[in-house]
Amino acid sequence: MTNVYFVRHAEPNFDNPDVEYRELTPKGLRDRTRVTEYLADKEIHRVFSSPYTRSVDTIRDFADRFGHEVTFVDDFRERKVSTAPVRDLLLFYHDQWMDFSHRLIGGECLSEVQDRNIRALKRLLAEHPGENMVVGSHGTALSLIVNYFDSAFDYNRFEEIRELMPWVVKLSFDGDRFLGFESIDVFRK
Repeated sequence: MTNVYFVRHAEPNFDNPDVEYRELTPKGLRDRTRVTEYLADKEIHRVFSSPYTRSVDTIRDFADRFGHEVTFVDDFRERKVSTAPVRDLLLFYHDQWMDFSHRLIGGECLSEVQDRNIRALKRLLAEHPGENMVVGSHGTALSLIVNYFDSAFDYNRFEEIRELMPWVVKLSFDGDRFLGFESIDVFRK
């Protein structure tokens, strides 16, 4: 069996407009230790991450404490929203979930984000069968991975986790056959 623990990043500094290099807040830095505590007994073999700073920094505490190298996988990055300012981000989220082909100027649609994240996941499953892995991720990207395997994870479920940072989702596989997922709120574990 292969288990992949996707970790949505802890609280980022939204005042930093650079989405790739947006760092964690002091609260985010404290909260990432909950991820470390949760993962401590999971017998993790490998650690991967989106290259975005907030994702890497969320799992860095775990990786450093347990002697793992973090390997960046660009396809696990968050979606690009737009090259233009977005007036109503919440409306945009809703519109994208209602139509996975909806996009703004210079941005990605959800089907593109889902396709590249699933492609990256399938590569990991093929290259590391029977291993337990951690993947540093993002809210929308991770929600779309879950949606791919369980269409009941829809816009309403996305809204439920939109403010949950960090958030862990364990996906289990037998080879490339999906067995199920578990949503973990590290604040309640």
